[in-house]
Amino acid sequence: MQLIKFIHCTDYGHEWIVQLFTGKRWSLMQLSVSWNDYAAWPFIQIKSGTGHAFSLLFWAYKFGVDLDIFSRNWSHYFDQEDEGI
Repeated sequence: MQLIKFIHCTDYGHEWIVQLFTGKRWSLMQLSVSWNDYAAWPFIQIKSGTGHAFSLLFWAYKFGVDLDIFSRNWSHYFDQEDEGI
């Protein structure tokens, strides 16, 4: 288990991801802040269940925030970093 993980991704914009108390498959908290190349209509999405206790997604123009509480981790981002992608 790791206390904190941080990664910066560039894929159609910039995305900064922080994970707290991360195990092999689950994380206590994950936060993503992004600035994308393409604009979108503003929306907010709140959900619970199916892989996470609580999830909040907010998007306005090119700015996005994603917060997950006790959820499956976003390990594919970190796997790409290990492979040099």
